[in-house]
Amino acid sequence: MRIKMCSVHVTDPAAAFDFYTSVLGFEKLLSMPEHQLYIVKSPEDPDGVSLLLEPSDNKVSQKYAQGIRNLGLPAIVFGSPDVQADYERLRTLGVQFIGAPSTDAYGTSVIFDDTCGNLIQLHEDEK
Repeated sequence: MRIKMCSVHVTDPAAAFDFYTSVLGFEKLLSMPEHQLYIVKSPEDPDGVSLLLEPSDNKVSQKYAQGIRNLGLPAIVFGSPDVQADYERLRTLGVQFIGAPSTDAYGTSVIFDDTCGNLIQLHEDEK
């Protein structure tokens, strides 16, 4: 058994799809605008886990997404081989970060706003 797909709730799936592909660099796996269905994948792991950009169009998902955001928690964590380089690259593209990258015993990480209701963490394992 393996993880095939996970989802992240977004306020606007079409806008999220644009941000995740044109800014973050993910690739389209499936795009069906008429059904608000958007799935992206990593170009670095094309056979890996895909990400469903799930519409937050019900009260439960809206409360959950807003609740974890209010706590300052990331909705999802993306791995990065070089957090500092990704931080610099994404900042030049206008991505809003919550502070600068920090390093602890577990590695280097930084959190940014995905413009669609979520905080996202980039994490690089300690070498």
